[in-house]
Amino acid sequence: MNRKDLKFILQEGEGFKVEFKENSGGLDKDMVAFANAGGGRIFLGIDDAKKVKGIGLTNRTKAQIQDIARNCDPPISINISSFENVVIINVPPSDNKPHKCSSGFYLRKDAASQKMGRDELVDFIYDQGRKNFDALPSKFKLEDLDRSALKDFLKKAGVNVKTSARETLFNIGVYENGKINNSGILFFAKSPKKYFLNAYITCARYLGLNKTEVLDRADFEGNIVSQVDEAIRFIKRNTRLSYKIRGIQREEVPEYPAGALREAVINAVMHRDYFERGANIQIDIFDDQVVVSNVGSLIKPLTREKLGRIAVRRNPLIADLFHRIKYVEKMGTGLARIKQECKKHGVGLEIETNGLFIVTFKSVPVSVPASVPASVPASVPLNERQKWLLKHLLEHKKITTKEFHGKFMKVSLKTIKRDLAYLRKNRIIKFIGAAKKGHYVLSKTRN
Repeated sequence: MNRKDLKFILQEGEGFKVEFKENSGGLDKDMVAFANAGGGRIFLGIDDAKKVKGIGLTNRTKAQIQDIARNCDPPISINISSFENVVIINVPPSDNKPHKCSSGFYLRKDAASQKMGRDELVDFIYDQGRKNFDALPSKFKLEDLDRSALKDFLKKAGVNVKTSARETLFNIGVYENGKINNSGILFFAKSPKKYFLNAYITCARYLGLNKTEVLDRADFEGNIVSQVDEAIRFIKRNTRLSYKIRGIQREEVPEYPAGALREAVINAVMHRDYFERGANIQIDIFDDQVVVSNVGSLIKPLTREKLGRIAVRRNPLIADLFHRIKYVEKMGTGLARIKQECKKHGVGLEIETNGLFIVTFKSVPVSVPASVPASVPASVPLNERQKWLLKHLLEHKKITTKEFHGKFMKVSLKTIKRDLAYLRKNRIIKFIGAAKKGHYVLSKTRN
């Protein structure tokens, strides 16, 4: 520990592997919680506001801390050090779980040490043969480290202390004993897929209500933060917008609640079962729904009835890292927020848990404005480009693909063709002439 490391820890704050304590009160609970989970460090002499209050490491203080560890059942092995009036207690993950203190059994969850009830303890003991994928050491080579991804992570986490790559990775909990764990690969490797073949997201936009014709498709294979960002951008460009006028301001209204979609994508990468190698995360967009699916059945004690009410994490370290960069808020509340936003937005929501975890958002019809021809039914949602196109055809009778693209140069030609294909499928427009020299006109009738 040096001054830079301490400043780094103070800026980053408490988390899955870090606890601040102003004094030794309740120290046994945190020791037990870390030993029962993936290990961690307790910093004595720092309050919850990240202020250093200071505790000197005297022989008496050291003996008291060691006594607390020995009085746990079974005793916990710890390492004690100090730096600038801060006492650092390193608690490694135990091979002799579960541990308890005088007030019961505790487990580290997010940035808190939580007491386990009877059922939780039974499930905890049952699951001791199961290893957490995210904390397992890997054969990762530092030359595969994406330093720009690490720099971007620290910026999002609000950390501006410059330390070596190894020190930084250790301080955020992904590097120990000379090895980077699997979480480190997913967040900071140049190509996580090099190590885990199915650690990527596939997004697809289909024409109509089934998977017969693909209009747009992309695989996102970077670090999992970039995967989330790219997937959200894909959904945004492949779903529609409408507008509401509030006073003199025009307000954009997305087809689906953006926050709920984002939460669903983040939940998928946080909670998927990375031990399963047969499938990756899939996001399918149809005319009437968006489906986010990932591999992973519910883990004990979680049941379908308890979804959204209790928090159980398959990959607690991955969840903690997303929490640190503020991609998720209070842990364990994601599904509740999804339900709340869908209800507020008027969007249908379905959840399946049969070996896969599938979240389906069902769209509602969007009204078509008066400027759109009467032959277009109100049940056909249109984006702003399509509305402009139909208004143009009302006034000018025809348009070519090149002319349409020329009006919206900021979007790709593929997107323009997708807009046209959608209108043709719904028999709102039709194509006349040769493939290269023809043009589009309004359909006069709809059967």
